[in-house]
Amino acid sequence: MNKVFHVMYDDDDTLKDAASALVAKGIRIKDVFSPFPVHGIDPIIGVKRTRLGIAAFMYAMTGTSLALLGMWYFMISDWPMNIGGKPSFSLIENLPAFIPVTFEFSVLCGAHGMCITYFLRNGTLPGMPASNPDPRTTDDKFVIEITTDQNALGAAELEAAIKETELFELSTKDYK
Repeated sequence: MNKVFHVMYDDDDTLKDAASALVAKGIRIKDVFSPFPVHGIDPIIGVKRTRLGIAAFMYAMTGTSLALLGMWYFMISDWPMNIGGKPSFSLIENLPAFIPVTFEFSVLCGAHGMCITYFLRNGTLPGMPASNPDPRTTDDKFVIEITTDQNALGAAELEAAIKETELFELSTKDYK
């Protein structure tokens, strides 16, 4: 039977020190739950850099393209209007006037696309159950999750190594 250890700490520096000590012993940490981002924990536990920035760039470029296409269609092709004496013959002649709208629509598409991608990727859509092991991780506690199926050490050895850290609380559960 596989076991999962939820090791709780009351300080982010203690969490980082414990994670460093556990990883140095060859223990693989599955996840860390904290009330705020703990800077420097990602390289310690081996979290790879995300591609969310690339996705944001693609969403923003989609917004730029849609904004320019829309403004060309509305203001030049479909219903050209002489506003303030500006020519309405081509997109290039009117581009300086279209820059603010293009920028704002790019930011809008990039931000919304990033949020939707983040929620879908992490499974944190509204109405979904929380995946954190303890509700105190949203307030002031930090939890490291370690499973026996991802580590070469047995449950007794893992528990002994965990207890060498300055933990606040330890809980062990069986899972399939």
